[in-house]
Amino acid sequence: MNKVVQFFKDSWHEIANEVTWPTWSSLQSSATLVLVASIIFALVVGGIDFLITNALEFLLESI
Repeated sequence: MNKVVQFFKDSWHEIANEVTWPTWSSLQSSATLVLVASIIFALVVGGIDFLITNALEFLLESI
């Protein structure tokens, strides 16, 4: 049990004193970057899906 208590004490010390937390502006810029990248990725995947769907429909109609 003593090891568990020491683990939580060490963990709290690490979080409170050793971790360098990002600034608010850094978090905002990272969130914006993730949002833009996600939208671009969704558009690319949607475009590929659209092209494959239409190609398969055209192929199946021509048979």
